[in-house]
Amino acid sequence: MASLQTSGLLFSSSSSTTSSKRINAAISAPKLPKIRFPLPRNSIKEMILRGSFSNTVPLEKNAATTTIDEPFINSTAASAKEISQLYAILETVADRAEMQKNIGEQRDNWNKLLLNSINMITLTATTMAGVAATGGAGAPLLALRLSSTLLFTAATGMLFIMNKIQPSQLAEEQRNATKLFRQLQSQIQTTLALYDPAELDVKDAMDNVLALDKAYPLPLLGKMIEKFPAKFEPAVWWPKSHDFQRKSKRPGKNVWSEELEAEMREVIEVIKGKDTEDYMRLGNLALKINKILAVSGPLLTGIAAAGSAFVGNGSWAAIVAVAAGALATTVNTFEHAGQVGMVESVESSLEEADFDRREDGEMFEMKMALQLGRSLSELRELAQNSSSSRIYGIEVDEFASKLF
Repeated sequence: MASLQTSGLLFSSSSSTTSSKRINAAISAPKLPKIRFPLPRNSIKEMILRGSFSNTVPLEKNAATTTIDEPFINSTAASAKEISQLYAILETVADRAEMQKNIGEQRDNWNKLLLNSINMITLTATTMAGVAATGGAGAPLLALRLSSTLLFTAATGMLFIMNKIQPSQLAEEQRNATKLFRQLQSQIQTTLALYDPAELDVKDAMDNVLALDKAYPLPLLGKMIEKFPAKFEPAVWWPKSHDFQRKSKRPGKNVWSEELEAEMREVIEVIKGKDTEDYMRLGNLALKINKILAVSGPLLTGIAAAGSAFVGNGSWAAIVAVAAGALATTVNTFEHAGQVGMVESVESSLEEADFDRREDGEMFEMKMALQLGRSLSELRELAQNSSSSRIYGIEVDEFASKLF
């Protein structure tokens, strides 16, 4: 019998009698120590989220397994569900923003097409009325007079419909809706990046989407926003937020203090007392002018149509037709050239009495400073000026926003 031992392994062989040779081999290995591979908590969490933790097979039946608390599994599963729901809402919001943008461009094209068409019709009719008044008789005069009257009448009907729908305002509404949907998209992305989403985050996002859909309806008939309201007011479209405390993914405390709250309230008072008041004054003035122009346009083209029907019977008829047609073109251009945007409130985060449930104080202060076009030092200086002005009974001599 011969034996060979190498690297702790023993090979044994033996030979039998002459009739048949049989070789027997045996391998003997020492018992290896148990090696445990601990899994990090993040890896376990990712395996649970993928649903692959139950498919893992241990290397040895007697190997020690990692124990996972049931509350952690439940909370992880709940968080995964809410993250999925927020991503679904995020896709819808992005789609809404793109849809509002496309419809806004379409309605802006409507406005330009209708405005240019009506102005060309009006100017053509005005030219025909002027040519008919310079000379001619018989059939040519009748043709020019009839064509001018028909064109003025068509312009009057088109203007009546255009001023009722106000495509320039429709385009402005869609631009505002696009902006607000993109803001909501950024808010949801921030929630997913900085916080562990809760069920109320999902509900708030859903409520905001539905509120924006209601504030900016797409149908033109029945649900269209009133184009000539009785009073010009700031827009308040968002629903009331639910009171709950988010779990931040990053360490740190919500930095709110009474001094910071007082500073923010002083800034809001300046916005209300100066910016919003001035915007409301200009908005009401623009609304009154727009109402006058909306009535004047069809009225002038109607007068021009009546005047053109009597061209050739006197000089005054031609003068009325030509002057009214020219004025109607000017009025239409002014009416549909520009629109007034929206004023929105920034007080929502200050309505919550509990500091810990608010948006982070320093973040809120920085966002407000950026929205007003100021640095943090300028924002604090504005708050100090507002406080001093209230103490001494004088008015703040500057606007909060430096953007306009």
